[in-house]
Amino acid sequence: MARVRDVGIDEVPEDAKPVYQRFADEYGPFLNQVKIFAHRPIALRHLMGMLLEMADNPILDKRHLEIAIVTVSAINRCDYCVAHHGPRLLDFGLPRAVIDRILDEDCPGLDPVDRMVRDYAVQVTRDHNRVGDRQFDGLRAHFSETQIVELTLRITLCTFFNKFNDVMMLEMEDEAAIFHHETAKPADHRADPSKGNEV
Repeated sequence: MARVRDVGIDEVPEDAKPVYQRFADEYGPFLNQVKIFAHRPIALRHLMGMLLEMADNPILDKRHLEIAIVTVSAINRCDYCVAHHGPRLLDFGLPRAVIDRILDEDCPGLDPVDRMVRDYAVQVTRDHNRVGDRQFDGLRAHFSETQIVELTLRITLCTFFNKFNDVMMLEMEDEAAIFHHETAKPADHRADPSKGNEV
């Protein structure tokens, strides 16, 4: 049970109800998250609304986006987010080992661009002040500046969601809980986030 009560759709202002309903119905099994953000309808409208609008107008390969999100969530040890986004990697045909070993240098199943995205997510999350020109130039070889801006936005935004979800102690929805329980030790058994990787 979350640390604050759930807020139902009937309790939010009319202008927040469409975002509440659509995020709960279409974005994934995030209803418990929406119920908590609904305490502050401004945040619900703008944060969830932004995610919906970005999903409607994608500029990043969803595979790369989900690799970045699962990577950040593994570093931050957010089981809620790993359980919600991990299955999306399986939908892209990646093996479960990618989820279980996403922080391993030799993580199986990742191609060179996948690894570049993973390593950038690691560096931004663990030590953002040391993102070097070489790493950034590597991104430029495969992504436009607009794509890099969005990738960086989503990586940093993911840490916000990881921390918010864990502090509020969000309960996993049934679909995510099934995935969570099928994974031996989601997030916890991955590489120690206190130890930096060479990226």
